[in-house]
Amino acid sequence: MAVPRHRHTTSKVHQRRMHIFITPAVLATCQKCKKPVLPHTVCKNCGYYKGNQVIDVMAKLTKKEKKIKEKEIKQVEKQKDKQDGI
Repeated sequence: MAVPRHRHTTSKVHQRRMHIFITPAVLATCQKCKKPVLPHTVCKNCGYYKGNQVIDVMAKLTKKEKKIKEKEIKQVEKQKDKQDGI
């Protein structure tokens, strides 16, 4: 097995490791609820993908959570209507 003959300097090590880093996730916005979503995935907040409902998110929620979610959706739709009117 090969053994290095000389010690690598810290600058040499850092130059090699300069390109080893984690890139931040690129997020798209959901067309329906405007929340950040990974591209090519179903929105976990509203269950829509490319304008079509894929998952019924409301069916899995309790009665109290449904009311809160419906209010959020209505607020987003009102904001969307205001932006379209301007």
